[in-house]
Amino acid sequence: MNLLSFIMNSKDRFSEHAQAYSVFRPTYPKELYDFIFSHVQEFDAAWDCATGNGQAAFELAKKFKRVEATDISQSQLANAKIAPNIFYSVRAAEKSEFEKSFDLVTVAQA
Repeated sequence: MNLLSFIMNSKDRFSEHAQAYSVFRPTYPKELYDFIFSHVQEFDAAWDCATGNGQAAFELAKKFKRVEATDISQSQLANAKIAPNIFYSVRAAEKSEFEKSFDLVTVAQA
């Protein structure tokens, strides 16, 4: 199987344990976000690809006006952290089809 076939046939490996994942997944340290933010010039829009339970999207939402957070797992998104400027959607990374640009794109673990 070539890489493209593997990507196009990606499986949702997190839905079965979405609630436990949202409770037990370790968070990232503040210093990591501070480092990332130090390399960003504008804070209008960010995309958190493969957001899972939205823990990174939630931190991004503290700085960005709008955060698009996508994942292939509806179960993960159902357990995601909520903020008024986070917009969750079920989308595969390679089929995002956004019609906008972003000041930052993150992929924490995918």
